[in-house]
Amino acid sequence: MTHLFNFLKNKRLFMLMVGFLVLIVLIGLTIGGREKITWPERFLKDTVGFVQQLIYRPAGAIAGFFQDISQLNEVYKENEQFRMMAAAYARDKVEYNFLKSENERLMKELEFKIHQEQMYDYKYMIAQVISVNNDANNRTININLGSKHGVEKNMAVVTSDGLVGIVNSVSAFYASVTPYTELSTTSTTFNAISATVMGKETESFGILSDYDTEQERLIMSKIGEEDPMVQGDIVITSGLGNIYPRGLRIGEIESLKVGDFGLTYVAEIKPFANLNKLTEVFVVAAPSYDEEEETTP
Repeated sequence: MTHLFNFLKNKRLFMLMVGFLVLIVLIGLTIGGREKITWPERFLKDTVGFVQQLIYRPAGAIAGFFQDISQLNEVYKENEQFRMMAAAYARDKVEYNFLKSENERLMKELEFKIHQEQMYDYKYMIAQVISVNNDANNRTININLGSKHGVEKNMAVVTSDGLVGIVNSVSAFYASVTPYTELSTTSTTFNAISATVMGKETESFGILSDYDTEQERLIMSKIGEEDPMVQGDIVITSGLGNIYPRGLRIGEIESLKVGDFGLTYVAEIKPFANLNKLTEVFVVAAPSYDEEEETTP
């Protein structure tokens, strides 16, 4: 029994020594520079790589999926911000264009008012157009100035472009204007306009007494044979008749032709003022109106 125990004891020691030697040999083989690895190593490496591939790909796909979701959320937030910025830009651009157009229009009207006052010392009262009555038999334009503001019947009304018409009725705070489209030889509400040509005030003369609704042109008659007016001349009020102050722009001569009896000429005038785009107008008070107001008890 003692011999058997000693043998087994020695055998374990022997196996331990053999195992230790094998371990040393393996360490030496792995540490040393080799061009090729052994088949057990290749097998172990391939097995580990295959297992890693099985684990890494699904894990990478899952991680990429959640990363894509996170990026999509960020892209959505950025798109929302871009949409808000685009909407704000569009709104600001519209507002800017409106203010720019409004400023240019008001500057033009201010320059016109100053220029006209310097030329003829008229008083120009600016009024807002509050409504337009397009009745075919009685077209009128209503403004927010009345007798309390110094407006009187038969005062001329203009824009910075040209003549609009004449005041036909007045209340305390409002007035109605008859536009030049109502000018007619049979009209009882619109007096004929005595006119001349800019730059030829002492040589040219005519009467605006009608409006061609089809051609949308004013008709000027009673033009003398020797009158120097030509196509392209600018027609203005002459001031004769004590209704319309002199120097108000009316329109441009488009054509001249011989009248019915061959003794005078008739001209077609393209009006400067566009009645379809009226927002503000000027009521013109000539000095004579102011003088009448001062002498009224």
